Amino acid sequence: MIHAPPDLTLTIALIAGSGIAAQWLAWRLRWPSIVLMMGAGLILGPGIALITGTPLLSPSGSWGGYLRPMIALAVAVILFEGGITLNFRELRDASGPVRRIVFLGFPLGWAGATLALHYVAGLAWDLSAMIGALLTTTGPTVVLPLLRQAKLPARIASVLKWEGIVNDPIGALAAVFVFEAARQSALGQDWLGAAGALTMGALIGAVLGFAFGFGLSQAFRRGWVPEPMKAPLVLAAVMVCFSTADALASETGLVAVTIFGLVVANSRLASIEEMRRFKEGIASILVASVFVVLAADLTPSDLSALGWEHLAFIAVFMLIVRPLSVFLATVGSGLDAKETVFVGLIGPRGVVAAAAAGHLAVSLVEVGREDALILAPLVFATIFVSVVGCGFSVAPLASLLGLSRSGPERLLIVGANPWSLGLADALKKADIPLTIADTSWRRLREARLSGHDVYYGEVLSEAADWRLEPSRFAALLAVSPNDAYNALVCVDYAPELGRSRVYQVSGLDGRADTEKPDEDPRAIAYTARGRTLIRRGRGYDSLARDWWSGWSFRTTRLTETYSLADYLADIGPDPDLVLARSASGKLTILGPGREPPTAAGTVLVRFAPPQSTADAPDGSAKASE
Repeated sequence: MIHAPPDLTLTIALIAGSGIAAQWLAWRLRWPSIVLMMGAGLILGPGIALITGTPLLSPSGSWGGYLRPMIALAVAVILFEGGITLNFRELRDASGPVRRIVFLGFPLGWAGATLALHYVAGLAWDLSAMIGALLTTTGPTVVLPLLRQAKLPARIASVLKWEGIVNDPIGALAAVFVFEAARQSALGQDWLGAAGALTMGALIGAVLGFAFGFGLSQAFRRGWVPEPMKAPLVLAAVMVCFSTADALASETGLVAVTIFGLVVANSRLASIEEMRRFKEGIASILVASVFVVLAADLTPSDLSALGWEHLAFIAVFMLIVRPLSVFLATVGSGLDAKETVFVGLIGPRGVVAAAAAGHLAVSLVEVGREDALILAPLVFATIFVSVVGCGFSVAPLASLLGLSRSGPERLLIVGANPWSLGLADALKKADIPLTIADTSWRRLREARLSGHDVYYGEVLSEAADWRLEPSRFAALLAVSPNDAYNALVCVDYAPELGRSRVYQVSGLDGRADTEKPDEDPRAIAYTARGRTLIRRGRGYDSLARDWWSGWSFRTTRLTETYSLADYLADIGPDPDLVLARSASGKLTILGPGREPPTAAGTVLVRFAPPQSTADAPDGSAKASE
């Protein structure tokens, strides 16, 4: 057996480990992950080289000629993952500002970025147009964490989110087309020959991408592929599609895989969500690896090549080109002046720009375009400045413009019934914002009359992604009478909110508590449901029965003189604690293994029988709201 050299093994482990560690640390710190991934690569590569003279991580030195095809395959998967998120039916239903930014904002931003790159940064026209297309896209992987951080209103969050999702593959396609034209020119083709080669390459890539997408969709629809093989087959098909297109016409693979993703996304496949989640997981590893590799492969001389003109371009691009293109695109769209300013200033560049720029720049250098060497450090610098600037300014800017939803975190309650409406009334009195969702207008009647924010429609529908905007919510409570439906809602929203933030009432109603509820053959497996709300064995039927027998929701505030221990002693064993709100507004959904906060100022909400001791008009009543 032939073993890989130890240094190559260490390099692979270092890339994967540092990339995933950077993503985890970004999640813990609530920082943009792209910044820490780039930082990890810069430290392990040029950073260590500046100190010791030798980089700890040198991908080119370890892999040599194999590095470029490996990055190319990773970029292909990343672009396919971007294409598979774009559903044209969703775009038709999108709000006016989203359509304006997609159809007008992108070409305006592309033109402005191209002009700035040429006249300010001094790049050639073809390179300016290629990088301008990439830098005009924002990207959902960097936008979505910012939306959660700033607590934005639904309309602005929707505009920023869907701008990134839609423009990501469009910008990549535009950049690849310009790149192919520049490559043909570098190879000595006249403008007519270059146009013919570009058209032929684009046609081959588009036809091959469509063929792969249509063939895969038909195979899935006709049941020719077993469920466990669908996601791995998609990954293999992306690599085959990319390699085949590149073999037929050089550098057309990126076009092919992007078209492949667009076709699959719009084929109405029942298993599309599972494929998206699998691809997101694979793309997450690849994104981390590509960022670390590209950043580590930069040399100190590459970074020193950035001059004042490049820094001036970044400033012009972020402070003039982006705001102006958003303003021109959204005039008369319904966004007011403050919303337009906010959207114009918040535009972090994303994964596709960095990954594609690094790959395309190397390809141009190989055909003699030495001026393309500046592309990778310039794009990395632009991404770094935009992500850091937007990441640390999004919350203060939203607050300054009066757009931030200040106060406690918002809950999404799925299922309108007497028990959940009683909970909503108690949360409203405790100043906890919420939205109640149900498919029945009649069941929502009492919620509407009580002044609650409601969503009328199916939360599992595609329309809910646009109109409900899940990124607004800190947690979801599925409390409908149907335990299977509650589980389905939790599983569907877990990738968006995080599995630790989706909850449902117990499905073990009336049965004894158990530490392993999945051992009950009648229960839904714990892996296919949300976390348990209140406690195990406290299902919807028993909650509704107690509600009609006179139980109600009570809120109690802890103080310096009335501690959590005092409160728990007053309410007795097995209390029906629902949630807690800290003084800062942070919510803690209570249940098995989740203890309430102990700090003074914490508000506790519980479901209590009549004449509860903790809420009686005695000494403890001073702590009750």
